[in-house]
Amino acid sequence: MKKLLAGAAIATIALSGAAQAHFQLLYTPDVMLDSAQEIPLKLMFGHPMENGHAMDMGSPEAFDVYFKGKKTDLLPTLDPIIWKGAHNEAKGFETTYKIKRNGDYIFALTPAPYYESSEDIYIQQITKSFVNKAMPVDWAEPLGLKTEILPLNKPYQNFVGGTFTGKLLSSGKPKGGIECEIEYINPKIDLKGNAFAKEADGPVPDSAIVAITDDNGVFTFGLPRAGSWGFACLGAGPDTEFDGKELSQDAVLWIDVKEFK
Repeated sequence: MKKLLAGAAIATIALSGAAQAHFQLLYTPDVMLDSAQEIPLKLMFGHPMENGHAMDMGSPEAFDVYFKGKKTDLLPTLDPIIWKGAHNEAKGFETTYKIKRNGDYIFALTPAPYYESSEDIYIQQITKSFVNKAMPVDWAEPLGLKTEILPLNKPYQNFVGGTFTGKLLSSGKPKGGIECEIEYINPKIDLKGNAFAKEADGPVPDSAIVAITDDNGVFTFGLPRAGSWGFACLGAGPDTEFDGKELSQDAVLWIDVKEFK
């Protein structure tokens, strides 16, 4: 792969292939809070932009929340659910978490590897999402995951027409030349019913939106519409094999985008 010019890699539309990106979701509807409250968290695996096929999740390997440097294990709080996609149902998980003190709450999920039979590989998407109450603290700090996307903009305060920049880390070090797929949650979500709406709510591009990280692991994407946007940097982690087959260990980050008004 040719080296990129210095500076952030800018997202482009891939030249071929359908917009069929697998994405691990770690979803809660409100990510900027001004009061203490208990929030819902939904974990599901699917194709949120085209409202496509949902996939079964196995029992996660790890699920933690980080707050001011302290890690709390949330695995014991998870309950299994059946998530209803537009075309099928799949196994997922849910929990709730009480937000009390001011600061940044960083949720990190390491799911069980998922076997993708069409490619004869396993996929493991190590996923982060953020909730803030009143005061930004440590949203830009790495968590020490095997691979992760470090936000260089506040992940919960982005606006349509602006840009988001992330920095990919693998074993704590920047990793260049990695393809990062980009998409958003298109259908409306029924939290009580654990379901996506039957119809997509917005446009679906003809092919996947991607960016390639530069030599410093950095990429930048222009934000065209409001909603929850996800970034999945593929094959970024140090683990490359699981159960005798190829493993794509991906870093996933979810951010919130709003209209500026």
